[in-house]
Amino acid sequence: MLKKFFLLLVALMLEFGTASAAQKILFIPHDDRPVSCQQPAEVVEQLGYEILMPSPEMLTRPEELWRWLEENAPSANAAVVSSDALLYGGLFASRKHEIPADELVARVENFATLRKNNPNLQLYVFGSLMRTPSAGTVGDIEEPDYYGQHGADIFNYTRLLDKQEIDTLTYEEYRTLDELNKKIPADVLDDWFARRKKNLSATKRLIDFANDNIINCFIVGRDDNAPLSQTHRENRQLTAYMTELEIPKTKAQSHAGIDEYAMLLLARAVNDLRDEFPVVYVQFNSGVGADTIPAYSDETLGQSVRDEIFIAGGLVAENPERADFVLFVNTDVDGQTYHTHNSFPPMTLTKSEKKFLRRNARYFASLVESAVKKKYPVGVADVTFANGADNELMTALRKKNLLFKLQAYGGWNTATNTTGFVLGTGMLAKSMSRDARNKLLARRYLDDWAYQANVRTQIAAELAERPDGLSIYIDLGEHAADIETRETKLMRKFAEKNLPHFDFLKNFTVTNPYRRMFECEIHFGSKTSR
Repeated sequence: MLKKFFLLLVALMLEFGTASAAQKILFIPHDDRPVSCQQPAEVVEQLGYEILMPSPEMLTRPEELWRWLEENAPSANAAVVSSDALLYGGLFASRKHEIPADELVARVENFATLRKNNPNLQLYVFGSLMRTPSAGTVGDIEEPDYYGQHGADIFNYTRLLDKQEIDTLTYEEYRTLDELNKKIPADVLDDWFARRKKNLSATKRLIDFANDNIINCFIVGRDDNAPLSQTHRENRQLTAYMTELEIPKTKAQSHAGIDEYAMLLLARAVNDLRDEFPVVYVQFNSGVGADTIPAYSDETLGQSVRDEIFIAGGLVAENPERADFVLFVNTDVDGQTYHTHNSFPPMTLTKSEKKFLRRNARYFASLVESAVKKKYPVGVADVTFANGADNELMTALRKKNLLFKLQAYGGWNTATNTTGFVLGTGMLAKSMSRDARNKLLARRYLDDWAYQANVRTQIAAELAERPDGLSIYIDLGEHAADIETRETKLMRKFAEKNLPHFDFLKNFTVTNPYRRMFECEIHFGSKTSR
């Protein structure tokens, strides 16, 4: 009897293991930054799925990407693809391209051909409305060159245009609008608006495809925008269009974010392939909480998180006892987003701010501790600070020995980037080994806590004292190798003090794949080729 039971158990293990290993997901990210490319793929690979991606060089060549997709689609179960990569050559390229409208139309129609040739492929697509940064940075690689000089004026001009359509401008605002229209060169505005018009037209066509089941799910992101901005203005048009079509949010939606979509839709692909609907309970910190409108967003964080759960194929739980994943969101009590980590020369928090943050962090850490003791599958989205973790919170979690009792953690970049990545990872973490979760958690702690909230800030402050004006946003040039060496030294020192001595943390190195300090890539064990 025991022998028969053992043989049955082995057969079941082989059956489920083979099914998972045999399933292939194609993944085309919108660029090859680690957090939007390798890191979400790494999460899903922990479950035994085969993630097939094109080479980084191919991501900037739409025609080659389409050929790659057409060649590999017949053998795949699902595909998670960036429309920005397939239409423009990537997220950054979508903001600066010179592609004729008829060529873009032809590329968009390729999605219909892909569906016709692969009727059983689960197809998930994510793209972006062009962002509207509140100011430009000279030398920034993400925007047209003129945005460095005219970015703040363009933002304010479109902010007033947006308000004019939904509210009443004051006399001073009318005068400012007229002054900005005269101040910004006409050719700059013509170029900027013409590109956005093509982007909006392509986006509406992709919504049509989702409505017609050519695409299983399409998500369009609103990255770096504000409650009044050109991005918000265009989103009102998209929202009205989707309302007219009566398309459900599980099929298509506009959402405040962008870099988190790869993780969310990869999680959606896995959940759909498994026919699972993870139930998620969300708990915000005290204060404004779910009604927080974080920096770089035009909607409440509560709404954003709820939509992200739907994007990933989950359901919202009413209580934590019945949840597959419990997400704790570390928000500021007043709904503020702190920018200390990215301010150069560095901003100094007042004594009262430090005291308040410390008290807030300790309270939040106690909530997390209580949930962990109840054996809830807990994840933490750390969004009090933009672009980096809350040091007070992380210290409290470390002292309570909670860092590696979590299912997932995130504290990077914008609030929705963080919540989306944590949600996608947390939904899938239940099927991972403890070692796999530890490695994913360690990567986030090194990137979001060690690098973004401490090491990058320290080195950038040192650079701010130099006469050559190096900053985290521009090419490091001849200084890249020396800066990476210093980053690695400081990161190893941080890990030695704050993290367990896992074998995979021995001799890890840090590089800057985009030759700027805004993002880093962490190589466990030793530096690996990209």
